[in-house]
Amino acid sequence: MSIPLSPSAGQPSMKDYSCTTQCTWCDGCGDYGIWTALKRSLVELKLMPWQVLLCYDVGCHGNMSDKLQGYRFHGLHGRVIPFAAGAKLANPRVPVIAVGGDGASFSEGVGHLVHAVRSNYPMTFILHNNANYGLTLGQASALTWQGQKMNTSPNGIPEHTLPSMDFIFSLEPTFVARAFSGNIPQLTKVLKAAIEHQPHGFAFVDVLQACPTYNKFVTHEYLLEHCKEVPADHDVTDFTKARALATDTGKSIATGILYQNKSIPSFYDRLVPRQGKSTTTVDEVKITDVSSLMERFR
Repeated sequence: MSIPLSPSAGQPSMKDYSCTTQCTWCDGCGDYGIWTALKRSLVELKLMPWQVLLCYDVGCHGNMSDKLQGYRFHGLHGRVIPFAAGAKLANPRVPVIAVGGDGASFSEGVGHLVHAVRSNYPMTFILHNNANYGLTLGQASALTWQGQKMNTSPNGIPEHTLPSMDFIFSLEPTFVARAFSGNIPQLTKVLKAAIEHQPHGFAFVDVLQACPTYNKFVTHEYLLEHCKEVPADHDVTDFTKARALATDTGKSIATGILYQNKSIPSFYDRLVPRQGKSTTTVDEVKITDVSSLMERFR
């Protein structure tokens, strides 16, 4: 099912998503850029706040849930993906966007992430990647670099850093993109493409961002210098080249739409009982009298 763009609802503006709740992120936090780009992408897609579901995990990024208007859900740590997937399967007509941090998504919730990509749920996932647990004061995450002193790891992490992009590509995704929170125009473009991909399946967007308070190794200045947009002639359908481009971060970090495959059916489209149905499961919900069934338990 396609995403419902509704001109009859009027042209949305940034003011439609504005909220009186003040932002409390640290000065220079990348969340400001992602917050802005997400609102811009929804406005440019002509989606009103009541036409989209935004699902947030626990973390600094999750404090965005009350910083913009719309239908929003703030879930448990590492558990936002299964909720968002269930909401999308219940009503595929609604664009669903899940947001999580690198700590929750690649540690507590890594199993959910694995099966979301594997199942190709028709939803968008935005990873706030600042390589640490910012909300709980700078603990190392699975994506923290080797040899970096963190608050609970003064000698660096004893485990090896999880190669996140190689990990995602090993699951055979249908959409992978990477962006930098300081490049709002490009991030807006990437998020629009990721939302529009939903009829085709799971869209994974890795957003690199600075954590000025706790991450002293991936600074805003570092990302400005190293993030480079993919060439204009990059073939997003070439899986092998996209994977190589995503994982080769030695001299520069490729940003933009890295890979997209629209030929693989989404999880919903593979559900045999839903084939041929014009309704959604939420349309089919009704009140049923179960009093006769309860009699047997008296």
